[in-house]
Amino acid sequence: MGKKRVLSGIRATGRLHIGNYFGAIKGMLNLQEKNEYETLYMVADLHTITTPYEVEKLRIDRREIIIDYLVAGLDPEKSIIFYQSDIKEHTELAFYLSTIVTISRMQHLPTYKDKVKQYPKDNTMALLNYPILMASDILLYKAGLVPVGIDQEPHLEIAREIARKMNSKYGTDFPEPARFVSEGEYIPSLTGEGKMSKSIEGSFINLTDSLEVIEKKVAKIPTDSGKGSVKNASAGVIVLFKLIELFQGKDLKSKVEKDYENNGLTYSDIKKSLAKAIYDELTPFQTKRNKIIKDDKFINEVIEQGANKAREIAKKTVSEIKEKMGFSL
Repeated sequence: MGKKRVLSGIRATGRLHIGNYFGAIKGMLNLQEKNEYETLYMVADLHTITTPYEVEKLRIDRREIIIDYLVAGLDPEKSIIFYQSDIKEHTELAFYLSTIVTISRMQHLPTYKDKVKQYPKDNTMALLNYPILMASDILLYKAGLVPVGIDQEPHLEIAREIARKMNSKYGTDFPEPARFVSEGEYIPSLTGEGKMSKSIEGSFINLTDSLEVIEKKVAKIPTDSGKGSVKNASAGVIVLFKLIELFQGKDLKSKVEKDYENNGLTYSDIKKSLAKAIYDELTPFQTKRNKIIKDDKFINEVIEQGANKAREIAKKTVSEIKEKMGFSL
C-alpha cells in the first residue's frame, strides 16, 4: 500500500509558543518516527499574508519557524521541511481548483465570516480563497491525512469537496483528506479564552522567552479569591491547573486542586513556581537553538533541500492536472 502521506504547517506569524509545541510539534515528531508515514512540514507563509502583516516581520518569522522546527527535533532526513512560498505550484494548483468552487460557497464558511469580523477593512480575495489554497496545499502532495484542530474541519470539508469534484469532472486521483488527531495537547490561552494563539497578545509563552518574561506572563493569568469548587473554577484558574499538570506533573496538580477546595491558594507563590518549571523545560530548547541559529549554512541547506524534495512531488501533480484539464498537446 505504501506510506501514508501527511501534511502539516504553521503560519509565519511569530515564533513558536508552548501551545504550538504541545499541540502540534509533539504530534509532528511522533508521526516523523513512524515508518508508515511520509511527513511534509511546511511554513505556511502564503497563508500568513491573507490577513494584515508586516513585510520585515514576515522575513524574520518564516526563518525563525524553520529554526524552531529543527530545534524541536524535526529531522530533514526524515521529513520534508519547506517554505510554502518556495513551491509555486501551490498557487498554480489553487487557481485550477478555484474554477470548480463558487463564490457563495466560500462566503458562507463560518471561518471566513469570523475573519471578516476580525479584519473588516481587509476583506480581500486572498482571505476568501484561503480554503482553496489550503486544499491546494493538501491535494498538491496527495496527502490523505491532515493533523489539524477541529476548528479547521470546515476547510477540510472544502478540500474533500474539491477532490470529489475534480475526480468526477476530470478523472483525477485526489484522495479525500481526513482530519486526524495526532499525539498532542490542547493548550488554552493565558487569557482564559480559547486556545493559545500568536495572534492574541498576552495569550502565549514563546519557546524562546526568558524566565523574567515567563514570570510576567504567568502573573497575568486571571484568577479568583483562591478558594472554591474545581468544577466551577474560572477559566483562568483552569488554565493554571492545566499548565501545572503539563510542566509540574499530575500529582502536584491534584494537590493544588485539593488546596483550592479546602485550604485556599496563594497564587503568587504558585505562579512563580510554575514560571520556573516552564523555563526549566524550555532551557534545553533555548540552548540548542543558540547553537543552530549560528549555523546559517546548515539552515539554508535544509530550506533548499526541502524545497527541492517538495517541488519534485508538486511538479508531478500539477503536470497531471494540466493534462487532465486540457493543457497539453
